[in-house]
Amino acid sequence: MNHTRSVMKAVVFSCIALIALCAVCSAAPDKKEKQVGRLLFGKVLDQQDNPLPDAVVYVTNTRNRTVKTYIAGTDGTYRFPALSEAIDYEVYAQFKTHKSDTKSVSQFDNRPQVYLVLKVDTR
Repeated sequence: MNHTRSVMKAVVFSCIALIALCAVCSAAPDKKEKQVGRLLFGKVLDQQDNPLPDAVVYVTNTRNRTVKTYIAGTDGTYRFPALSEAIDYEVYAQFKTHKSDTKSVSQFDNRPQVYLVLKVDTR
């Protein structure tokens, strides 16, 4: 009878330890899945909706006026990951001597991903 109790205690203890381990593993966030900050992405297009490869996209932090740039890909896409959600940004694109309108990304916009199309009049 003593042997049976010892085995039962070992099984119960093992189950409790396994449940605790599972709870800890599921509570710890996977750093690969967690996005840090806001993602700003989109396309740079001309007036006829054709992509403008090699256009330069400018993102200005309105608090400290720092500027980040990105050269659009062959399909006109750009991407700025990990922008602060607590800061307003101004965004525009430039292609050769032509510039798009400036758009704003507000700190009060709670979307984790913001998609903007920047149109440049190349005429």
